[in-house]
Parts: sequence; structure tokens; C-alpha cells
Amino acid sequence: MNKVLIIALLLLSTTLQAAEKGIKFEKGLTWAQIKAKAKKENKYVFVDGFTSWCEPCKMMANEIFPQQKVGDFFNKNFINVSVQFDQTKNDNADVRLFYKDAKYLASTYKIAAYPTFLFFNPSGELVHTVVGGTAKADDFIAKAKSALDPATQYTHLKKQFEQGKRDAAFLLTLTHSAQQTGDINFIPVVANAYLRTQKDLLTEENIKLITVATKKSTDPGFAVLLRDADKVDMVAGKGQSAIVVNNIAFDELILPLLRKDGKKVDNGFMYYYTGDIITDVNWDAVKSKIEARYPGRGNDMIVCAKPAYYQWTGDKPQFIAAVNAYAARPSGFDINMLNSYAWSLYLDSDNQDYLKTAADWSKSTLTGGNEENLNYLNTYSCLLYKAGEKEAGIAAFEKLIKINGKENEALNKQLDQMKKGEKIW
Repeated sequence: MNKVLIIALLLLSTTLQAAEKGIKFEKGLTWAQIKAKAKKENKYVFVDGFTSWCEPCKMMANEIFPQQKVGDFFNKNFINVSVQFDQTKNDNADVRLFYKDAKYLASTYKIAAYPTFLFFNPSGELVHTVVGGTAKADDFIAKAKSALDPATQYTHLKKQFEQGKRDAAFLLTLTHSAQQTGDINFIPVVANAYLRTQKDLLTEENIKLITVATKKSTDPGFAVLLRDADKVDMVAGKGQSAIVVNNIAFDELILPLLRKDGKKVDNGFMYYYTGDIITDVNWDAVKSKIEARYPGRGNDMIVCAKPAYYQWTGDKPQFIAAVNAYAARPSGFDINMLNSYAWSLYLDSDNQDYLKTAADWSKSTLTGGNEENLNYLNTYSCLLYKAGEKEAGIAAFEKLIKINGKENEALNKQLDQMKKGEKIW
């Protein structure tokens, strides 16, 4: 046999073997046909919900799904279907076939983040959901195993809660399940229900729950955040108790003084504020109200509130001054907010002085163990580049790619644009 042909056949065989290792996704079937197949074969259905722009989705597709042990588990236990929830001009026939069904799934099961993984029983009923990527194959398999056992299926557990089950062990199990599945809105509900059963709120596990579940001053953990801030911060990290208290004070006490009938609209993954902006805010009066409720915290809470207010008004000089004060790290300072303020200037300003100031804010986020934080590093590199410091911006972006350590088409494309001097915003 021709040597070239033999080599080609060997390469083809190797490729096919590699392809067979991972999850086998159904092709050319509608949602109705998939459910019919699952019912006929008495198998559960696994839905990989993704979008074309979602990087964690690509990570799952490239690094987790192709693994042998992942394929072995999912192919044995599930009818697998991969569903793209956005639409692009490059979509293939299989994606286009599922357009209508994708819209139905997104609407029916309120999919708001990606990747979202849905698990249905053989009768076509949703029994489990997992939101977000998983870096390790064994962890992802463990999450999927929960979908096969009625005792750990999230929808079953949540239904028991809705029917009134409230013993502490059950509530803790449901809290962990809600965290695992990424049910952001429900986590505070069930976690606070669990915390109300606890006599000692200062255990390590309870403190961790307090920092993620406390959204109102009436929640059981709020008094702990005020009274035992040092103990909370030993578990949750320096300054975390003040961040939570500040956020609650802003929403409950300060917001009505900055926006008429102001309300926070939060869907768990993002939030925004409504209400007409009050243009003649009396900051001294605001401070007095804060001091009456939170003695000794007025100055810091004002410093934390002003950047948001001047961002709403669009007053750039006042916004710059407010964030400069915030960058000095008052009590309640949140490094993620500083990164957000810097990024907002990158997006909506061409003023070189503003951009350089924002780059200074961004540079200050890359300290104290955050030197390799990809989100902060991306903000910093983009600001430098847009501010005219192109070589420094490119160097920072190359560092980002090196730290990422994985082939990423979008990152490489942006780096190429930067090296060509092209616009990236």
C-alpha cells in the first residue's frame, strides 16, 4: 500500500478515535425529536446551552467535553444536545434548525447566563440546572451525577422548599445545590432561611454564607457584619464586611436621596438603578442621615457613593474627582468597582487626560495579589492603548495572553489589531 495513503489512514484513524472520546452530541434533530428519543430509550437529556461569543462555553467545548471520562459518563447516561442560543450569519444547518427550539428553551427556562446546562428526565421534565463553566472534568461529572438522583435533583429539592420543608440539614443541602447550579436569585433566599436556624452565626461556613446572602439590613447576618466585622473579614477577606454593609446602606438609605423613587433592579447577574436623578443633592444632609444610622461611617460611605452618582449625571470632572477619592480606598472600598469605573471611561471617553487617569486607577488594581488578574489586566492594557501609550498597552496585553496560557482566538485577534495600530473599542 502507498506509504502516503497509509499515513493518511493512520491520521484519520487517530482523529476519529479522538473525536469518539468525548461527548457525542445529537445532530439534525428537533427538540421534540430529542425528547421522543429520550423517552424511547429511557434516558435523561443533557443540554449544553452556549452562545458563539461566550469564552467559558468555548473552554467547556474545547477542554472538558472532549475528555474520555466525560464522554464515557455522558454518553452512557444522557441523550446529549448542544444548543446555540444566539444567532449569527455563520450558523450551520444544525444551529439554524434549532433556532425556534432555542428561543423556546431560553424563554421557558429563563436562561440568562452562559454556559447554562439543563438536565431533563426521560419524560422531558427539567430536573436539574448548572450555570457556569467548570474547570475540572471530575467536578463537572459530579454536578451531572446530581441530575440523575431524585434525592439531589435541584428542581426536586426546590419544590420541597416551596412546599414548606425547613429543617436545617435540608436547607444547607439546598443552599449548596443552589450555589452549584448558579441560581443567583434564590441563593440569598434559602441561605438566609438556613442562617435563621443557626444559634452560632460565626462558624466559618456561616460567615461565608452571610457574605453572599446578606442583601438587606433585615437579613440575619447583617448584625454580624456590623458587630463582628473583624471575625467576618478573617474568613471572607479584609474589608468584605464593610463592602456588604456599604452596598446595603447605599440601596436602602442613600439611593432615595440621589434618585426620586429610586429602586435597584437586580436579576442576580447584573443590576441597575431607576428613578429620576436628583440634581441638587445636599451631601451634608446625606452624611447626617448616614451618621444617624451608621455612626462613624458617614465620610467613607459618601466617598463610596459619589462615583456612582456622578457616573449617572455624566459629569466627567466630578466623576474623575470622586473616583480619585474612592481610589484612596475608604472603608467599604471594592476593587471590582474601581475596575468598573476605569472600564467605563475606556468605553465612553476619548479624552487623553481622563484615560491616563483611569489607567492609573487600573494600575492600582494590579497589586496585592491581583498582579495576574486577567480582568484587571485587560482594563489596564486597553486604557494604555487608547490613551496613546500603545507599546505599554501591547506589552500588558501580551502579558495577559501569556498568563491565560490557552489558545484564544479573540485575544490573539485583538493583539494583532493593536500591533497594527487599529481601533479596538
